[in-house]
Amino acid sequence: MKFSNLNRNEIINKLKSEQYDVLVIGGGITGAGIALDASVRGMNAALVEMQDFAGGTSSRSTKLVHGGLRYLKQFEVKMVAEVGKERAVVYENGPHVTTPEWMLLPLHKGGSFGKFSTSIGLRVYDFLAGVKKSERRTMLSVDETLEKEPLIKKSGLKGGGYYVEYRTDDARLTIEVMKAAVEKGAVSCNYTKVMKLIYQNGKVVGVLVEDQLTREKYEVHAKKIVNAAGPWVDSIREMDHSKKGKTLQLSKGVHLVINQSRFPLKQAIYFDTPDGRMVFAIPRDGKAYVGTTDTFYDQDAVNPNMTVSDRSYILNAINYMFPEVKISEKDIESSWAGVRPLIYEDGKNASEISRKDEIWESNSGLITIAGGKLTGYRKMAETIVDLLAAKFKTEEAKDFPDCETKTMPISGGHVGGSKNFNTFVASKKAKGIEANLTSDEAEQLIRMYGSNVDLVFELLRLNEADAAKYGLPLSLFAKLIYGIEEEMVATPIDFLNRRTGAMLFNIDLVYKWKKQVIDYMTDKLNWTEKEKKKYSLLLEDAIKSTVVPVDEQNGLPRAVSGI
Repeated sequence: MKFSNLNRNEIINKLKSEQYDVLVIGGGITGAGIALDASVRGMNAALVEMQDFAGGTSSRSTKLVHGGLRYLKQFEVKMVAEVGKERAVVYENGPHVTTPEWMLLPLHKGGSFGKFSTSIGLRVYDFLAGVKKSERRTMLSVDETLEKEPLIKKSGLKGGGYYVEYRTDDARLTIEVMKAAVEKGAVSCNYTKVMKLIYQNGKVVGVLVEDQLTREKYEVHAKKIVNAAGPWVDSIREMDHSKKGKTLQLSKGVHLVINQSRFPLKQAIYFDTPDGRMVFAIPRDGKAYVGTTDTFYDQDAVNPNMTVSDRSYILNAINYMFPEVKISEKDIESSWAGVRPLIYEDGKNASEISRKDEIWESNSGLITIAGGKLTGYRKMAETIVDLLAAKFKTEEAKDFPDCETKTMPISGGHVGGSKNFNTFVASKKAKGIEANLTSDEAEQLIRMYGSNVDLVFELLRLNEADAAKYGLPLSLFAKLIYGIEEEMVATPIDFLNRRTGAMLFNIDLVYKWKKQVIDYMTDKLNWTEKEKKKYSLLLEDAIKSTVVPVDEQNGLPRAVSGI
């Protein structure tokens, strides 16, 4: 079945009419991973998400599939070993959405990392994470460190550590995993909110959902229900009357995006701040993004806002480590804020709380997975589906095979592995040029969509007249038609934020083309004038929230010129 909101009625009818082996609540990276693993093993799986896929935490991270170097300092050795190894797995299975990124760790007098301890720490990190020889750490002299990044603070500099992390597009990683699950038979729907759990003889057997686009309510039935709702897992546990013992503690993280004409960062940096926290500064697509904050959060998890003090904290951190650039609030092009669902630990601040995942099972049979990191999503899914398989074996004498996702490409990842990705890109360029794209535009689409690019080019070829009709550039139109036809895009924000990242890393494109995008979506998705107006206003609010901080005193946005 096509993974498209053009097919929404068919998807909903399928959700209504079948009893599933497993229903996953939550369409972030954890839920998508569970749906994929379950489907690959032959379970009849369904997934519902109350917002868009990756609408919560999974589109608001630091966009690194990283091994958690700082967790070594907290002696989380097992977690570092596990997620460190998983980085390479995530990369191999989807080299179009993940790529190695050399990271510089500058070492200063009085900083939280000493030269000797860092050398040992990075060596242990390489060992635990099973890092391949070509990506093992090196220690740099002062001159070598400044050669990598001349902008860093020279005063007190003792050298640096140089090691590999992996950069990703978190929202696109999630959507590619979700598409892979659907390709394997899962049924998945966004904007589908769980309102109530359904029970039979004290056991949870389904959910009542409300379609957030039409307000229709209907039931979905399954033998097993998995709660992978991220920041909202406790809300689902409350419905189940099983929120006891350990609970969630939300922590907010904010990132700022600055044009490289103002902040010409050439090297990804992981640096410590005056208060002893660690912050990333990463170049990407002509921008530099910096974050993150880490503060406890108890407000609206759907729309967390950057506050004035969040913004000041990151600006101060930039100017502390890069004193020559003198970045101010007027240099910020966009920002994003997200919440991390951590498991509450009494007496610890947000940065100290463990990022490890935990699984809880209630008396009703509701299985909840909480905590964890983006990097470990596949392993977390494997643990959950192993548990489901064991239950089906005991209860129904039904055998499901072991996990197969470790060496299985996600959607778009069938490119011959990471070592052949560049060859794959070169082999597809001519096809993009045939579709009237420039060489650079074709390459950008191939790198973005991987092995799905043939379909992207074909959709562009078949619908090229619409690009001209709506006044849209071909490369943007190719993403739009593919997003609607194959990636379940339902709103302009889905497309301009989570499917393309433009709201974060190319806000000028959003300002320039938003009207044409909305006009095309209105006709393609048969919106009424009322719906068109609603989605237009939601987009304006979302754009505003990427630039305008909220004043902590009254919760209202500060006025910003040009908005």
